[in-house]
Amino acid sequence: MDHPLFAEAREHFIRAFLLVQKDLQTLFDYIEPSDQNLPCHSFRIHELLLRTCIEIEANCKAVLRENGYTASGDWNMRDYRKLNASHRLSSYEVRIPVWRGNKSQRQPFANWATGKALPWYTAYNATKHDRHESFDQATFQHLTDAVCGLVALLTAQFLHHEFPGKAVTPVGDGRYDGFRMAIGGFFEVKMACDWPPEERYFFNWNELATLSDPFDQFDYSRVS
Repeated sequence: MDHPLFAEAREHFIRAFLLVQKDLQTLFDYIEPSDQNLPCHSFRIHELLLRTCIEIEANCKAVLRENGYTASGDWNMRDYRKLNASHRLSSYEVRIPVWRGNKSQRQPFANWATGKALPWYTAYNATKHDRHESFDQATFQHLTDAVCGLVALLTAQFLHHEFPGKAVTPVGDGRYDGFRMAIGGFFEVKMACDWPPEERYFFNWNELATLSDPFDQFDYSRVS
């Protein structure tokens, strides 16, 4: 994770997430993180939903670009969904530790496993292009789902490493329910553990580290 060729300017993406997390925690001072408040909507929620989804798009584009993806036109969710083949985001679970009720655990990319749209991303697009008519879709649920999606996406790329040389100290060892502390030290995340046997592999980093470029590109153009 600390290798300079692993990702370009990852601190840029992590800093942006930390600001989103900070602003969400501030929002929690005014909207109690609980099941009862999932349907509520506001301008503050709308603002943070837009910022969060923009960060998700930025991260997806960075992964595709660094792996040589060159599809023509403006990339959209059909392109971003290709990351599920390499990162298995649909299996990631994220927990909001201060949540009251049954919705503390989210699986923000679950719909990608069946090729369906992500409700929180659909809401983001609707409120971005026509806020007046779709404003009520900027809900607390869509916002918290989106932020959980950003947590999952960062974990899939960087595990618990915030910046080069600095890793978040995980709480527990994952033996009990599989959740570990995520980047930012607030959310908890359970990584994908259902990889098919044919997609599992082992590598010797001590050997790979001696190469000038130890990273292979993932061919996203071959993912439907």
